Amino acid sequence: MFRPLLLATAGLLALSACDRSDEGASVSINADGGNVLGAINGETGEMKINVPGFQGSVKLPKIKINAGDFDLNGVRLYPGSSIKTLNIVGDDKTGGLRVAFAAPATPAIVRDWFAQRLGKVGYQVHADGPNLIGTTDENKPFRLELAPDGADKATGTIVISG
Repeated sequence: MFRPLLLATAGLLALSACDRSDEGASVSINADGGNVLGAINGETGEMKINVPGFQGSVKLPKIKINAGDFDLNGVRLYPGSSIKTLNIVGDDKTGGLRVAFAAPATPAIVRDWFAQRLGKVGYQVHADGPNLIGTTDENKPFRLELAPDGADKATGTIVISG
């Protein structure tokens, strides 16, 4: 289990090279019963790491994670989107992913865009109001929750659970 944690921590460090802006993304990696092993606070830029043999924190510039920096089996976020929070849970029983993002289109446009692309990579999803629900290509529960954010924008949350 230590190797995946080390790789995840290295991934957090690599994220520090992403596009910086006034608006940062928060990232956390949880495992070992929900304990936070690594996290970046999107508001302050502080990165904390807590793995066997090492614990510390460092202040980084705020990072911005855009649509091109994230994908689900090759499906990126809706063009022009940015990630607000990224939470990875590494526990074998409750492992999963939760991503909150902002998109420059209405919930219906974003939902339909995802439905078309996710279907091509093996996801089994269907519309549930403004949302998508179903399973991933590995038969894990999948949910895309969308809400309007003004006239032509949406906020979304992708949840994949183990």
